[in-house]
Amino acid sequence: MKYSVYSIVVFFCFLCNTSAQSRINQFSKPSDTLNNSRKNAVVITEATFAAVTLVALDRLWYADYPRSKFKTLNDNEEWLQMDKLGHVFSAYQLGQLGANTLNWAGVSEKNQLLYGATLGLGFLTAVEVMDGFSQEWGFSWGDMMANGLGTGLYVGQELLWEEQRILLKYSFSRSDFASQRPEKLGNGLSEEFLKDYNGQTYWLSANISTFFKTENFPKWLNIAFGYGAEGMLTGNPNDDNFLNQNRVRQFYLSLDVDLTRIKTNSSVLKTIFSVFNIIKVPFPTFSLNSQGAVKWHYIYF
Repeated sequence: MKYSVYSIVVFFCFLCNTSAQSRINQFSKPSDTLNNSRKNAVVITEATFAAVTLVALDRLWYADYPRSKFKTLNDNEEWLQMDKLGHVFSAYQLGQLGANTLNWAGVSEKNQLLYGATLGLGFLTAVEVMDGFSQEWGFSWGDMMANGLGTGLYVGQELLWEEQRILLKYSFSRSDFASQRPEKLGNGLSEEFLKDYNGQTYWLSANISTFFKTENFPKWLNIAFGYGAEGMLTGNPNDDNFLNQNRVRQFYLSLDVDLTRIKTNSSVLKTIFSVFNIIKVPFPTFSLNSQGAVKWHYIYF
């Protein structure tokens, strides 16, 4: 999402207005009891957004490809599983969004998990079914397993710890491969951010203090384990049109910040921190690839 400089300036000027900030804080603060007007607003907004998105996909994306009878495919070996991690990430983040919005409306914790945390799984399943009726793609059980894993990562932690001690995060750096095949990997930063698996890294970011119950580490400090891949011009490693691809897995060890654990009394800042907490904070990083090469990055994003 892009923000203009003007919008950012206006936003921070708005925060400086104490009266306005107080009203926003009151609105942003989760309800202690069930607030039916908020609940209805959440349900209507999410249902409308999902419906509009699915219709837009059908008209603007799938319409460009021939329809077919429902079929499945096995694409588990493609893109060194980076696409599957994308599904895990999407299901986790959408599930967290669904649960948090219901929490804002004062819905019970049980219903937050039942109807909120499964938002990502439901939406992505609908997309997968649409894939199944497209000649270009197909219904992927591997994708569905990844969707379930992302939802399970969120729900499981809430059931076990009643908090998210291990976050799923994302980072991106432009690669040299998108320019070699822009129609597939993206043409420009906004497309590459979504399409170029060579530049993406997915992170499991674990909060140190919650596991070791110690005061020796800041409450917001995390240790992060990342996975990425590069050298991929196509999903299929045996594509005759793209021979001699040097496809390499990358593993990372770094530090991170859980923005939601930074203390503040502002509900507005809490909301902002929650939104941007999906992004891994740049830190010095060790990397090890599948060819045994070790590298130290003074800063990695």
